[in-house]
Amino acid sequence: MKTAVLMMALAASPAMAQSWQPQSSGIDSELRGLSVVSETVAWASGAKGRVLRTVDGKIWKAMTVPGAEKLDFRDIHAVDANTAIIMSAGPGDASRVYRTTDGGETWKLALTNPDAAGFWDAIAFWDSRNGIMFGDAVNGAFQVLVTADGGASWQPVTDPGLAALANEGAFAASGTCLTVSGNNDAWFATGGAANARVFHSADRGRTWRVSVAPLPAGAPARGIFSVGFRDGRHGIAAGGDYKETALAEVNGARTEDGGATWSAAPILPAGYMSVVVPVKGTLQSYVAAGLAGSGYSNDDGKSWTVLDRTPMNTVGFASPSVGWAVGPKGLLMKYAGPVLGKK
Repeated sequence: MKTAVLMMALAASPAMAQSWQPQSSGIDSELRGLSVVSETVAWASGAKGRVLRTVDGKIWKAMTVPGAEKLDFRDIHAVDANTAIIMSAGPGDASRVYRTTDGGETWKLALTNPDAAGFWDAIAFWDSRNGIMFGDAVNGAFQVLVTADGGASWQPVTDPGLAALANEGAFAASGTCLTVSGNNDAWFATGGAANARVFHSADRGRTWRVSVAPLPAGAPARGIFSVGFRDGRHGIAAGGDYKETALAEVNGARTEDGGATWSAAPILPAGYMSVVVPVKGTLQSYVAAGLAGSGYSNDDGKSWTVLDRTPMNTVGFASPSVGWAVGPKGLLMKYAGPVLGKK
């Protein structure tokens, strides 16, 4: 009875009731990619070759990339209102990269995965020209590719530090199993194997070191689904088990040494989290979300407050008060909760 009363009180709290406001996506496809450029410009991507864009923060235009109707665009990086790079995830040549420089009027295929056993998971960019892409292991090593021309061309990286464990893989659930910070740092996270692991590069993806984080693993659906860093040292990992979305196990970890070591830091709401991102314009604030709902922390992940129970796939923020979330069946929402960063 006490538990039921507590849950009813929490669900009725003003913060939860007003945390997100629906916006119309105009589609019913699963959305997993999101790139927030500013308080008015943002892009999203998803299944069936769909891409969305807003230039006023209110109205979203949906488009389909020609010839990509069967692809699942799990990640997107936008430079501005006109330029964006999208990545599809899938086996072999179903993993592709496209670019637009005219607001999505036209798209150019930049790269197709040449390995039949490959499966790309995420992309990230340090700036408008320098970026990195990450994929599941081929011949025992994770795929990493880098670009120095805005995603028009990509070069593979070979390094002993990319060796994968048996059954180890990544989760293309939100476009955030790979992240970057500053001018040179990159991290990607894995699961499935006996341990959940985080790989770190301090030289734009050329060399890698790996550490173990205290999140559940050991099964295909378990591990770290997202990593977010506010600088080169402070970061949070989020995950769980996507088949058991309310599983009461550790779903978060935090680091203060660039990912060399991790300590357990459970995220609220409890359960499966597919994304954690730092909030632009704040010092120590993060938002995490997943099929269990969404929550925020204003103290580098040491404590969390529940925002909402709406199932989501990913989130992104332009400022402490402006952000978006996307998710299942074309879900698109704009942040309307408390200003983040205030303690």
